Amino acid sequence: MKRLHQPINLPNRILNFFGWAILIIAIVSVGLAIYKNVDFNTKDTISDNNQDKYVEFLSEIYEKIQTNYWEIISDEDLFNLYKLAAEKLEHKPEVTIANDKIGMRSMMKQIIESLETDDLKKEFSINVATIVLYNLQPLGRSGLYNIQKETELWNNVKNIDPDTNLYDEIAVNEDATTTEIETAAKEKEVELNKIIIDNSKSDEEKQTAQTKLATVQRAQETLTQTGARETYNKSRVEATVYGEILSDNILHLKVKKMSPTSFTELQQVANEFDQYNSLDTLILDLRGNIGGSIDLMPYFLGPFIGPNQYAYETYHQGEYDPVKTKVGWLTSLLRYKKVIILQDELGQSSAEVMTAVLKKYNVGILVGTNSRGWGTIEAVYDIDNQISDNETYKMFLVHSITLRDDNQPIEGRGVDPLVNIKDEDWEDQLYSYISQRDIINKVKQLIMQ
Repeated sequence: MKRLHQPINLPNRILNFFGWAILIIAIVSVGLAIYKNVDFNTKDTISDNNQDKYVEFLSEIYEKIQTNYWEIISDEDLFNLYKLAAEKLEHKPEVTIANDKIGMRSMMKQIIESLETDDLKKEFSINVATIVLYNLQPLGRSGLYNIQKETELWNNVKNIDPDTNLYDEIAVNEDATTTEIETAAKEKEVELNKIIIDNSKSDEEKQTAQTKLATVQRAQETLTQTGARETYNKSRVEATVYGEILSDNILHLKVKKMSPTSFTELQQVANEFDQYNSLDTLILDLRGNIGGSIDLMPYFLGPFIGPNQYAYETYHQGEYDPVKTKVGWLTSLLRYKKVIILQDELGQSSAEVMTAVLKKYNVGILVGTNSRGWGTIEAVYDIDNQISDNETYKMFLVHSITLRDDNQPIEGRGVDPLVNIKDEDWEDQLYSYISQRDIINKVKQLIMQ
């Protein structure tokens, strides 16, 4: 079902379409909402046997941007990006026959033919594509990926760190008991914390210890939960959902990332704590959540708002696409009559979609600071016209933008909390919603950590 709403108006600070940013080959790949790999086969409508593979490569990217980019982009605007990229690389103005795709092909053909070697032609083509994609709004979200970069992207989405063995990080064997793992992790934490507070240590040593401490905490969260440990042993996917009891009646549920396993983890963790009859308050912690797979959200939101509910909308080239939940209530979560949702300025992407939906449906009290405002959905597109025999390139492109509870773009705005902890009276504000000081004190302790 499609329906039209008021036009999208992005904030002025992200509308400087031709603002130049630094040239980078590696575009950031963390904290993104990402669709599954998409392969759209498009044919060049211009038949010109004299055009070489480099022109075809750049032309295919041109076409796929026009077809798949979140915003309608005119031939003239897209041509200007190519022209500016060429002028940036050539250090001179370019004379063109037309401000459209035909003009782009003619311009690129002329420049490429003037380059003496295939290496120079390849380098120029890669740099043009990188500059053009980087400068699509929002700046820096789209880019040119090789296989290595794509692999890093999907490992990040899946929450896999191929270079780290969590058992090794806390010096235990894979058959260690949960008690042994907890003890080893705590001993390692004590050791690293001593380095962090030791004034005789250099800043570099302290930073290294801080990084190792974060890894130890990941190991503890993953290896002390039965379901998460089994998943890690099979596929090396680390835990993204972690639960702990803060008091007789309060469960703290931390969701660190939206990975393909997060929905299963949510069920496992919620069911694990369902045995404690006194629990009636849930603190759902989305602080620092960098997002991940947008495909997960229709499942992850169902347990909180019910089955077949309109959860959120995405926007692509003038059309709004409503998304419904695909599963229903989770029995082990229905018991929580008081819910507090925590977010901060580091929460982004799919996590912002989630907080916006929970706020819209009054699932709980949203407490914290404004979220980051990273409201884009990216997709990876295959490129048919390759320019290298030993390297395959793909296009990473912003396909859609997400909307928050008031139907405005999350991008550049973020999601506003109901209780902003930057306000001096935030505790009193929270008390007006939940008049229990023990709950407020636990929230404060988490925020102060």
